[in-house]
Amino acid sequence: MASLNMRAAILSISFLILALGLWEMATQPPEAQTGMTEYEMLMGGAEQESRVPPPSAVIKLAWAELSNPFYDAGANDKGIGIQLAYSVYRVLTGYLAAMAIALPVGFLIGMSPLMYKALNPYIQLLRPISPLAWMPLALFIIQDSDASAIFVIFICSIWPMLLNTAFGVANVRQDWVNVARTHELGPLRTAITVILPAAAPTILTGMRISIGIAWLVIVAAEMLVGGTGIGYYVWNEWNNLDLASVIFSILMIGVVGMLLDLALGKAQKLVEYKE
Repeated sequence: MASLNMRAAILSISFLILALGLWEMATQPPEAQTGMTEYEMLMGGAEQESRVPPPSAVIKLAWAELSNPFYDAGANDKGIGIQLAYSVYRVLTGYLAAMAIALPVGFLIGMSPLMYKALNPYIQLLRPISPLAWMPLALFIIQDSDASAIFVIFICSIWPMLLNTAFGVANVRQDWVNVARTHELGPLRTAITVILPAAAPTILTGMRISIGIAWLVIVAAEMLVGGTGIGYYVWNEWNNLDLASVIFSILMIGVVGMLLDLALGKAQKLVEYKE
């Protein structure tokens, strides 16, 4: 296993070096043109041509940004750390609010066939709606861009958690529930001591899916509402035609998303069990 991991790491690094090398070569500026007019020489000639920045430029920018990630020089000039902090705050706030509703409702649906049949039509109606479709309505009702973004995260996070919780609870082995009844455990104690541990892996899977969706949606939501956040940072740098900053911010979005997924993945492994 150690040998396999080592070979995989070497191969992965090799792919990265190859990709960066090809990217660097493909984005080199064209050679200076000969025979340019005086106006073209004054305007910089080929140097003014727009092109994707090479990885060396992105790395240089990343070093400068990460050296001081929390600077604040005004409304439109904040460090990448501050922008990411705003986005993570919104994601976690909406995510925790969704969890507070999705888990108990999921338990109720999973344990009660009657509640499942009563609520399932509404779930199936609301679940396919794009989270961003709620943004205009949220802005009109809440009249606060920050709270509206959190509401959109709430909406997109609730469904995977709710459905996975209901599925996990409904599929707990009946033998275990029967044992709890034999010991005359009440419904609440049965849910906490028997059903919750058995359904935990499935519940954590839904929570892991939800955090990934929430992180995807917050970037688009912040592009719409503006102000602060990594989504606004990407859009603002695009408006400034600073493609190096755009690429750097895209990479930071990937890094934070990976860390959030790894955290939920570690939690999921803690509750896994073997029959």
